[in-house]
Amino acid sequence: MKLYSRITGTGSYLPPRRISNADLVAQLAVNGVESSDHWIVERTGIRARHFAEPQVCSSDLALEAARLALQSAKVQPTDIDLIIIATSTPDMVFPSTACILQNKLGAHGCPAFDVQAVCSGFIYALSIADAMIKTGAAKRALVVGAEVFSRLLDFKDRTTCVLFGDGAGAVVLEASGKPGILASDLHADGKHAGILCVPGQISGGKVIGDPVLKMDGRAVFKLAVGVLDAAARTALEKAGKTASDIDWLIPHQANRRIMQSAASKLGISMDKVIVTVDQHGNTSAASIPLALDTAVRSGQLKVGELLMLEGVGGGFTWGAVLLQL
Repeated sequence: MKLYSRITGTGSYLPPRRISNADLVAQLAVNGVESSDHWIVERTGIRARHFAEPQVCSSDLALEAARLALQSAKVQPTDIDLIIIATSTPDMVFPSTACILQNKLGAHGCPAFDVQAVCSGFIYALSIADAMIKTGAAKRALVVGAEVFSRLLDFKDRTTCVLFGDGAGAVVLEASGKPGILASDLHADGKHAGILCVPGQISGGKVIGDPVLKMDGRAVFKLAVGVLDAAARTALEKAGKTASDIDWLIPHQANRRIMQSAASKLGISMDKVIVTVDQHGNTSAASIPLALDTAVRSGQLKVGELLMLEGVGGGFTWGAVLLQL
């Protein structure tokens, strides 16, 4: 019997503090930066985002999302034999945020590690968990995307600080004889590292470099649309499917324009695209599982439907996963 990995539960969590565009515009004005709700919505499609309180870490958001995913899958933390967290905002330099989450859940002993592929992180983490399940290295994985990206923002740069928010999303992935994840396609090209990065590091107990997000928006947009389309088509080809077979497209929630362009290239109507960027902003590695869980819990997605998940992020990284829910 062919072995697959299948999503059996989803969960997500947003910190309670909701920041509307009006709230953010007021904060920017204190720094002498002009913006407006109209300017933000027109360029990004974002109307609000959530920011975590200063004492809240990625593992705290991950814990809430993980608990809901476990509840949805009807399993206990001790049933999990693999934990992967995709994050660019870990709780600390080390240990991994996955190990910290493991302790908070009480799921001791199984392998736990972080994946750092920025906004593509959940696609990478899901693909790794899928491969480990298919080889028998794990039977039931907890895969989480969790970010506190608000910690990396320069609130004097309106081209970047309006885009991002905090949150977490999680799935339980289990071994199954029924088709689940059908194909994945992962890529990276480090020559584009400079167009989206946080060029800071810790040395001698001090932060050196510039520890806030830098982005060349035009370069990111131009590159993102093309590579997302290529990855999605490769995943479809691997699974023997075509774009017309896709029931729902769940892209990384970066920017409505990128999402519209990606859908258009695949010939998919926007009414078949899961969109949460308007209320969540760009939550980096958390955005895809957040959107997935939101759509599952709203009843938009149905068991048996074919989903295309795709993401692109700093590195430059990108990838796609085709799965049957």
